[in-house]
Amino acid sequence: MKRYATALLFGALSLSSQMAHADIIDDAIGNIQRAIGDAYSSDGSRDDESSRRSDEQYRNYDNRYRQLEDRRRQLDERQRQLDRERRQLDDEERRLEEDDDR
Repeated sequence: MKRYATALLFGALSLSSQMAHADIIDDAIGNIQRAIGDAYSSDGSRDDESSRRSDEQYRNYDNRYRQLEDRRRQLDERQRQLDRERRQLDDEERRLEEDDDR
């Protein structure tokens, strides 16, 4: 009987120590989650930094988009100029052929 009581006491202690370890681990996980939540919560300096970064990214995007649009307009104008020159050359070639036919 003494062995049975000792085994029962030892089993109860080992189970309670495992539960204690589980509680400690659970508390640690909770603390980590809370710290992460606090880090991403509405901290004014972090929000300002994020907002500033977002504004800067938008300005960079907007500037690049304008540059692309300017380049597109330049290329369109150059294409129109080339088309005009092509028509002029075609006209000159036609006149030359007409002059040769006479």
